[in-house]
Amino acid sequence: MPRTRVPATFFGMVLGLCGLGNGWRTAARLDLSPAWAGEMLSLLGVAVWAAWLALYAARWLNDRDAVLFELRDPTSAFFASLAPVATMIASVGLAPHWPGAAWVMALAGLTGTTLFAVWGVGGLWMGDRAFEATTPILYTPTVGGGFVAAITCATFEMKELGLLFFGAGLLSWLTLESVVIHRLILQTLPVPLRASLGLHLAPPAVACVAYLAVTDGPPDRLAQILFGYALLHALVMVRLVPWLRKQSFSPAAWAYTFGVSALPLAALRLTERGLDGPSASLAVPLFAAANLIIGWIAARTFVLLLRGKLLPVRNH
Repeated sequence: MPRTRVPATFFGMVLGLCGLGNGWRTAARLDLSPAWAGEMLSLLGVAVWAAWLALYAARWLNDRDAVLFELRDPTSAFFASLAPVATMIASVGLAPHWPGAAWVMALAGLTGTTLFAVWGVGGLWMGDRAFEATTPILYTPTVGGGFVAAITCATFEMKELGLLFFGAGLLSWLTLESVVIHRLILQTLPVPLRASLGLHLAPPAVACVAYLAVTDGPPDRLAQILFGYALLHALVMVRLVPWLRKQSFSPAAWAYTFGVSALPLAALRLTERGLDGPSASLAVPLFAAANLIIGWIAARTFVLLLRGKLLPVRNH
């Protein structure tokens, strides 16, 4: 009997939608957009999170061997950390509307992210890992998880705890960055894994957003430095578009959306906090580009859904 097989990578959709929703919320506070737009996008992200969570949980009940097999795969195992990370970002989206439920989601996400990071890093420290298994996917538990946890903590008035998560994410990123770039330089990513470079795009932009979330006052030099490095990453990704497009479109394209949404969000947050100059000038163009890119990915994904080709099916 065929069963729907929802991979953990689908939680990347939540990061892109809620990240873009946070951009619209910030734009509304700057009087650049209506307030309802950000709320609608954020709630759409929450709805997508709930759907994928239910289907992914069903896999644990009905197809546990396949899920455990994925968790043992050294290349893709860390994708499972997207589930608690998406839970945190969904809690941020839900917080203004249903704070009690959002708080429970945030607590579950923070706990799950911490446990997964400890498990994942522990596995890395035991060694015996193939060079080919070193990809930007390694960022998801500690780097993505740490930065999103910092943002989540700030949303729920826990900035001191958020600083701890930010520190864990920042130093994990600085450690892994050279390892990942070393692999990218010496051995090309196979075509089916090239969308994982979207995860390489995200850290500096998300780091900037997280740092602004857990600090107060006018943006300091570190925030501007992080934004500058995020811009460099974005320009390199533009240069790589012809190479990246060798991978045909699939839901894996959502891996790009967290970084794509975080870059204009960082610029908008810097502007909101009173910073003028290049970041303020770039905020609106970057935001417009992010909406076009994520809108295009969402439209292509919706077409796959209508054609019955979005959800993988496993035959038993």
